[in-house]
Amino acid sequence: MELQILVSKKGTKVVLASSLHAELGLPNKQYAANLRHWLHDIYQFYDGIRKPEHFKDFAKRQSKEVAMDDYYLSIEFAKLITLNSKSKVKLKYATWLLGHEDPIEESDLLSVEQVLAMVELSKVMGLVSCQTACEQKHLDTYEERNQGSAANWWNFRSELLGYSSEKLKKAMIKIGKRPDGKSQRQMLMQVDKYEMVRTAVVDLFMSLGKSAHYARSLGDLAKALAREMNVEIFDDREASPAFLPELNGALAEEVKDGSKRRYLQRWEGMKMAS
Repeated sequence: MELQILVSKKGTKVVLASSLHAELGLPNKQYAANLRHWLHDIYQFYDGIRKPEHFKDFAKRQSKEVAMDDYYLSIEFAKLITLNSKSKVKLKYATWLLGHEDPIEESDLLSVEQVLAMVELSKVMGLVSCQTACEQKHLDTYEERNQGSAANWWNFRSELLGYSSEKLKKAMIKIGKRPDGKSQRQMLMQVDKYEMVRTAVVDLFMSLGKSAHYARSLGDLAKALAREMNVEIFDDREASPAFLPELNGALAEEVKDGSKRRYLQRWEGMKMAS
């Protein structure tokens, strides 16, 4: 079997779209059309029925040596493409790809204690002090994994979260707001304030050593909970204690000092990312 599993520096397993197309025995002349179809079709991913997402399920391969478009595909996405193809060997390759998928952390099967903690976590992540603490802890973890270097930090984090400063600036202009001189947090406040809660939770669980898939899953859950509860986004860094919203102070301190006591220890027994 010639299909190769590639592993990025971040530990993400991928296959090349061109290699998958060739191994499935699909006609070369149909490659471009099939590629467009793959990237825009609807599939049943582990996290729901949806279209593939850029940087989550695929990313373009940049190469000066190859003229045709090519993409890195996640193992899950490659498996779904294979199953939906008309290839005569799709069972063989889908089974092979399934064997190379990382075990899915059961983010949809949270314990009662973890669900209750997530409700409280969604509230405290409205505090800017908790958001900034989580970002810093995630950066510290990233540097530890990259021999003390943070050279690609912002690109990595943008791919992980699905947005960048440039995307936020475009979103601001689209709603008639001026992005000049504004930070990402200030722009998110105008564009989608609960994304700040999601971002903080993703940062937190990445800093705890969880996988990107798991961190994003909990981030999505926290954002939905924050929206449902109308969580207030509050910059408490210079605010008087008298004006602070009523929140779980013990959990907020755990988030800020990185300890795992009453709440965050509920994730201690779970499989950590390699």
